[in-house]
Amino acid sequence: MTIFCSHCHRPLPAERGCLPHGAGQVPGASKPFRSTKGASKARRDQINAELQALRALLPMSCREKERLSYLNTMALVCLRLRAARLFPTGEQRPPCASAPVRPRASNRTLPSEPGLPAGPALGTDLLSLLPGFLLVLLADGKLAYVSENVHDVLGLSTAELLSHGDTVFDMVEGTAREVVREKLLLAQEQPGAAVTFISEMRTSKALRLRHGGGRAVVVRGRFMAPHVPTAPAAPLAFVALCTPVAQPPAHSDAASPDELFHSVHGLDMAFADVTESVVYHLGYRRDELLGRSWYSLLHPEDAQLAAAQHRAVALGPGASPSAAAVLRLLRADRTWLWLHTALRRDRSSGSIRCTSRSLR
Repeated sequence: MTIFCSHCHRPLPAERGCLPHGAGQVPGASKPFRSTKGASKARRDQINAELQALRALLPMSCREKERLSYLNTMALVCLRLRAARLFPTGEQRPPCASAPVRPRASNRTLPSEPGLPAGPALGTDLLSLLPGFLLVLLADGKLAYVSENVHDVLGLSTAELLSHGDTVFDMVEGTAREVVREKLLLAQEQPGAAVTFISEMRTSKALRLRHGGGRAVVVRGRFMAPHVPTAPAAPLAFVALCTPVAQPPAHSDAASPDELFHSVHGLDMAFADVTESVVYHLGYRRDELLGRSWYSLLHPEDAQLAAAQHRAVALGPGASPSAAAVLRLLRADRTWLWLHTALRRDRSSGSIRCTSRSLR
């Protein structure tokens, strides 16, 4: 189709005309926006101002706020918004005087309780009586609440935990992530039913140096619907108490004989030998265990973790010479005993030696 100029009636290319440059523009129309160095700086300043305003609203001490990066600030705000959906609160805590809120952000409020992140209404005195810290998760593993006393267990504040990520999978060591994922799926299938599992969680550098790694924590919780009268469609949340497992001494063999027993297994983990002290800990006679599979005594919920440690020690030329896990073994009286079990491959005899320390 040929287009003709309305002035000279000559054929026009589609992209050009005979009108003077700029004659086709509508008077008063704005020119196309072009980013400039000054405009970019203005936007960055505006974003920084908004982040500072949000940081000022967090119920934390001024010293803690000063250490927060912008990423930490956004992570904490997201955590509080998730908690606010599950546990709405009333009274707002005033921002710190040294970090004033700018006028354009003064209408924002983050639901809070004095001295606590948004979450269950628990005071500091009550938290101090708990044997561990409280953890609330959404169905996808996103953190919704971590009680302040997490520092007593892991040596990390909530803000320091969030520097690794905002899910429970970022709190645990790599090999424990699949176990946690499986347990959360199991709990979702049976809302209201409690699940218990052991997970090795990240700790501060000081605790890691002291204990030689992360810290084993017993997580016991269930999915439930928080009672929120104003929001009947509140999602299910996994509410759990995380209790630290007693840390074994740096040299387990140096511990009291009353606390541990030794066993020798074939590569299939069948008992080849065991010390007589097993009678005290598990209630079985030595001859009752010889030839029996170690797996026949394991709690079903711990079998996957135990198998992972077994494979790490037993399989492949590059297999790890040792591994450790916190597991439950069945006693003769049909009760469960928590054990910290260290597995070590003895390449000279082709066996696996275990040192199991009672954690009761």
